[in-house]
Amino acid sequence: MHKIHSIRFRLQRSITAFAQDCAGLAATEFAFIVPLMLVMFFGTIEISSAVAVDRKVTLMARTLSDLTSQSTSVADTDLTNFFNAAIGIMTPYSSSTTNSTISELYVDSTGTAKVQWSKGSAPRTTGTTVAIPTALQISGTYLIYSEVNYTYVPSLGYVLTKTGFKLSDVAYTRPRQSTCVIYPTPTSGTTPACPTS
Repeated sequence: MHKIHSIRFRLQRSITAFAQDCAGLAATEFAFIVPLMLVMFFGTIEISSAVAVDRKVTLMARTLSDLTSQSTSVADTDLTNFFNAAIGIMTPYSSSTTNSTISELYVDSTGTAKVQWSKGSAPRTTGTTVAIPTALQISGTYLIYSEVNYTYVPSLGYVLTKTGFKLSDVAYTRPRQSTCVIYPTPTSGTTPACPTS
């Protein structure tokens, strides 16, 4: 009987000592919290970068349409300069996955917008239709339409997809100096009439 009482006493004392021992508690808490904190930290960095790149894509689209709309006519060198200026907006992010296009649209009497000319990474075919917002469907008017597509690839890839995802935006601007923007710039001194077909 005395032996059972002694074993029981030692077992009770060991359980009490184990319950009062806090030596490994901080290490256990650290092991549980650090992975969660690292995911939150890297996730914040990646999502913040994605939001910044998305904003730059919007600025690129607006810059392309704005620069083009300030001209009465444009040549290939002008458009190349516009694209280079817009690509500068992406700094410090890589511009290698950027596709951008500038087009001029003519809105006919039915409110349908048709491409007059288009240049860029994926130029649209002349005469094809482009869906535009209802507020811009004013017959007999022209629009400079810019499109920017960007594949954002996270630098870390722990929280967001490693292969990246597409960001895109468009911008519409009315020509400012004339009714339309002629492309290419005419070689003669006379400016041709704005095309309507």
